[in-house]
Amino acid sequence: QMQLVESGGGLVQAGGSLRLSCAASGRTFSRYTMGWFRQAPGKEREFVVAINWNGGSTYYADSVKGQFTISRDNAKSTVYLQMNTLKPEDTGVYYCAASSRSLGVAVNTANYDSWGQGTQVTVSS
Repeated sequence: QMQLVESGGGLVQAGGSLRLSCAASGRTFSRYTMGWFRQAPGKEREFVVAINWNGGSTYYADSVKGQFTISRDNAKSTVYLQMNTLKPEDTGVYYCAASSRSLGVAVNTANYDSWGQGTQVTVSS
């Protein structure tokens, strides 16, 4: 399994920005599709965005299109999530995950092999 460690969460006012990072180790990072998910209190974990092995393709949930940007640096074994114009409804624990499957099935949590511990994002109104 790959080890994943998220960082960059915190408390921000509505309209602000945060950049999350997820550092990977233990496997060949460049072979994996990487995804970000989030879970709000009392809700199921939901897909946010995913990126293919070389960063050439991405897939965003409709709720974050134009607001969030995913990127990766394979030399650093790190995937990033730039979150802009944050809203209170973006509050939750954000998880990164690694999948050995293609981007086409990245929406489903069951297709991921490894998960990070999560980082809390709180957006105040």
